[in-house]
Amino acid sequence: MNSLPISASAIVIVLFAIFVLSSAIRVLREYERGVVFRLGRLISVRGPGLIILIPVIDKMVKVSLRTVVMDVPPQDIITEDNVSIKVNAVVYFRVLQPQKAIVEVENYLVATSQFSQTTLRSVLGQSELDDLLSQREKINQKLQQIIDTHTEPWGIKVSNVEVKQIDLPQEMQRAMAKQAEAERERRSKVIAAEGEFQASQRLADAARILSDQPSALTLRYLQTLREIATENNSTTIFPVPIDLLKPFLGKGQGS
Repeated sequence: MNSLPISASAIVIVLFAIFVLSSAIRVLREYERGVVFRLGRLISVRGPGLIILIPVIDKMVKVSLRTVVMDVPPQDIITEDNVSIKVNAVVYFRVLQPQKAIVEVENYLVATSQFSQTTLRSVLGQSELDDLLSQREKINQKLQQIIDTHTEPWGIKVSNVEVKQIDLPQEMQRAMAKQAEAERERRSKVIAAEGEFQASQRLADAARILSDQPSALTLRYLQTLREIATENNSTTIFPVPIDLLKPFLGKGQGS
């Protein structure tokens, strides 16, 4: 008759022991740390491995030390030159001091995300569109320094910030396309003018050489005739230099 009460009490004791052990023993992975509070007061940071807690009295909050890749949602920004754009970014950070990440801020993930959004709008709003497109690395470094400085009291280290994409309005895209087309046309005209200038210099050099050596002009003349004769032409124009007729003209005037 007494076996039933004994078995029921044993079951209660076993269940209580399981509850105590489950609340007292914790296992943390290599990348995890446990911030332990005893009666509401911070006592230590433990881990990784096996952690023993006092049931009911001790409370532990787990914190991951791995690098967090946080996507900053697209932000509507008006640049310094009054261009409306939409920009998103990505922030790389990790927790270095778990006790500060839990005690100094309510939710360090949300706080870092919100501060990253406000910093992105503030920094890019003070830059011109050309700087955003051409000096991306400099802007990334500036964002990283500002966010890292403000999140350092929370025990967080921001290692990198990257501006991923800049969405431009259709009107601005067409204006930039026209600007690029005009720039290419300007370059083509400059190259053509440079070619004409170099050709004129070579022609001037050739004229000086021919003027110093009259026989060179005759040789060039004969070479031109040879090139004309090689073609299948029924009519050949044979220009006679006036210099060849000067001796005959002089004899006719003398007679």
